[in-house]
Amino acid sequence: MPDFETIEPHAAEALVAAALQAAGARPAIAQSVAQALVAAEVDGQAGHGLSRVGSYAEQLRAGKVDGAAVPKVTRLAPAFLSVDARGGFAYPAFDLAIDAIVKTAAETGLAAAGIHRSHHCGQAGRHVERLAEAGCMALLFANTPKAMAPWGGSAPLFGTNPIAFAAPQAEGSPLVVDLSLSKVARGKVVAAAKRGDSIPEGWALDAEGQPTEDPAAALSGTMIPMGDAKGAALVWMVEILAVGLTGACFSFEASSFLSADGGPPGVGQLLIAFDVERIAGGGFRAHLQRLTETALAQPDVRLPGTRRLARREAVAREGLCVSAALLREVRGLAAS
Repeated sequence: MPDFETIEPHAAEALVAAALQAAGARPAIAQSVAQALVAAEVDGQAGHGLSRVGSYAEQLRAGKVDGAAVPKVTRLAPAFLSVDARGGFAYPAFDLAIDAIVKTAAETGLAAAGIHRSHHCGQAGRHVERLAEAGCMALLFANTPKAMAPWGGSAPLFGTNPIAFAAPQAEGSPLVVDLSLSKVARGKVVAAAKRGDSIPEGWALDAEGQPTEDPAAALSGTMIPMGDAKGAALVWMVEILAVGLTGACFSFEASSFLSADGGPPGVGQLLIAFDVERIAGGGFRAHLQRLTETALAQPDVRLPGTRRLARREAVAREGLCVSAALLREVRGLAAS
């Protein structure tokens, strides 16, 4: 069994930010990325957490990601914003987009932002959760570098193309749905490869189209879509929403999020938000509560996204438990 170490989240953020700054990111950008990666680690999304620091640092040093890029927002229509990530990390672009969307939705009732020239957006649910915390019901569609074949095909063409949804509730944290359209998020395969673990059969195929339990072979092959043909159809929808409206690179055009090879990935993301008080006349939360209370009246039912809340409580009590080898890697990058 691998050794683990406990670290406080704020200390982990400082460590990750230092590693990214050592690789060439500006302090404010490094801090935005560090907050997102540590938040994913806290929520149990290790594939979008500290396991990404090494590849992010490599890409910064190679110039594949611009560590000094400051995103720019342009209002193309009363309720539609275009955000240019300028070849930098996605997280500062999301910070800008979320702030602009909240302000625009307060004026118009709903707002959307398309992000282009972007990069890995990490834990998709956290972006929409932030909008829900500001009083919006929100959706996110994102494309990622090619990892899945179209249904009936054998060569990768589409990304795992995550979608996320969040809604504010009458009490407590927002309800959050976060999923990729592969059977599992590719980040879980990345995390397994980092740990040296195998993956369950049924997650992925190798380059020859055969089932594999080897994460390295899976990363060279294709992910299997959730729901088979139905999931593969949804991948088309997300690709068109995230790329068609934003002018970003299609998944088959985007370079890998995992290596320093090639140019910037240039992927796209689309955020859509509804100001629930303005649209629903103040009754949205109470109306939603009828649904959730009815569902929770059944034994063993839990709301989507509640495991992350339990993880946050545990980390607040006990600290963040991370692979000791991974922390040594990040500390080494910070000291370089």
